[in-house]
Amino acid sequence: MASNERADRTGLFHHVELYASDLEASTEFWGWLLGELGYEEYQRWEDGRSWKRGPTYLVLVRASGRFRDAEYHRRRPGLNHLAFHARSRDHVDELTVGLRARGAPILYEDEHPYAGGPDHYAVYAEDPERIKVEVVAPPADT
Repeated sequence: MASNERADRTGLFHHVELYASDLEASTEFWGWLLGELGYEEYQRWEDGRSWKRGPTYLVLVRASGRFRDAEYHRRRPGLNHLAFHARSRDHVDELTVGLRARGAPILYEDEHPYAGGPDHYAVYAEDPERIKVEVVAPPADT
């Protein structure tokens, strides 16, 4: 890899790792969503999975027994949510349909798809661990 290609990655996420109390439910959610966002399965092992797109990947690992019952809440200190780019507003709408079909809670339903404001077209949902996921369409004028 040329040094200018490495420089282009400066500041980008290398990977994000999430722990799951129910690996199978989380794998179904993240596998589908990341596939819709252009990620491909990267690694698979007994207690985890990962999906990769370009230089970035997301890792999902089964939480060990003694930590499985600790309830996550995005309003506590720590991670609030993960946000991804969508291709278009139509893509956000397609993802919304898919998320609903999979039983994922759509957040801010009464303001959907403008919960982020009148110029912010997005879907907000929760994964099986209640981690908020946002998928944002590009601005209408791009």
